Amino acid sequence: MPVPAVELQVGDRTVRVTSPDKLYFPDAGLTKLDMVSYVHTVGAGIFAALQDRPVTMERWPGGYRPDVQLSTRGGPNHDAFYQKRAPSKGMPDWVETVTVTFPSGRTADEVCATELATVVWMANLGTLRYHPWPSRRPDTDRVDQLRIDLDPQPGTDFRDAVRVAHELRAVLADADLVGFPKTSGGRGLHVFVPVEPAYGFTEARHAVIALGRELARRVPEQATVSWWKEERGERIFVDFNQMARDRTIASAYSIRPTPLAQVSAPLDWDELDDVSPEDFTIATMLTRFAERGDVWAPFYAQTPQSIDAALEMYARDERDLGTGRYGGAEMPYPPDYPKMPGEPSRVQPSRARADNPDFAPES
Repeated sequence: MPVPAVELQVGDRTVRVTSPDKLYFPDAGLTKLDMVSYVHTVGAGIFAALQDRPVTMERWPGGYRPDVQLSTRGGPNHDAFYQKRAPSKGMPDWVETVTVTFPSGRTADEVCATELATVVWMANLGTLRYHPWPSRRPDTDRVDQLRIDLDPQPGTDFRDAVRVAHELRAVLADADLVGFPKTSGGRGLHVFVPVEPAYGFTEARHAVIALGRELARRVPEQATVSWWKEERGERIFVDFNQMARDRTIASAYSIRPTPLAQVSAPLDWDELDDVSPEDFTIATMLTRFAERGDVWAPFYAQTPQSIDAALEMYARDERDLGTGRYGGAEMPYPPDYPKMPGEPSRVQPSRARADNPDFAPES
């Protein structure tokens, strides 16, 4: 017999948790109610990460299973999928939305997290990872966070990402910026920087390209901004395209679909050398949050910063790297984007070399 829904009181709202006994993480013994209750308990932290932002939901309505493939839309057998548009049915009237514009020029209404009850409601839909935009409802075209994704390539691991993160911290300081690290929930690290909401996505992406390029100059054996996998080697890739419009990074406290339910953990810089991604799961984060609260509280209290110095670095690269089909400061966009102004060729370097003996690869 089905277990009745459970009602959670979240502020002034009542949120129903359906199928509360459904096993969501079999290896960890965690049910759907355990997962939703985790979101509620760390609510002050996860809501701070999502507040007033458009949110793409990464939904796993059947729970985590290693054989489930994450797709761009739902399907049979409890598929996992990204949901950008707010549900057309079953959404409470108190859940708010905000209109966003995609790179194609099309628009959509996405769920906007204006209160914690909305986040808990999304959890009941099977949302494990919350992918908020780096902009807020008053103006979704103006970025207020730089998000720098340090992505370990084959042959590297979390410890390599930590070493690069410390170097990145120095690069940020030289650009008059202060960043805050968190685990991705997997092998990588994210560094977020609160910035003045005075810049568009193109400017924010250019700032991350410039910071990543400077990082790669300082530690060329450890870090790279090469978009093409064949050129990255055993280095940490600074994924600048995570700063492009409609590209998002999972929020702090999001649950990664892994057997033991690892989570994206906000960190202090001084603890970075002593932790591993496996240290942070639903179970351990509940203890950590009870003891320390939101470690990223200083992030939200930080005065937003200017990215002008980073943009000056990008302008310097424009002068120094030249222009042309394969040169210049601009870098390729993701393949599903329309061709962007000043963008170099999207032809894979090995193919371009075969077609053009004078080909010069990206810096």
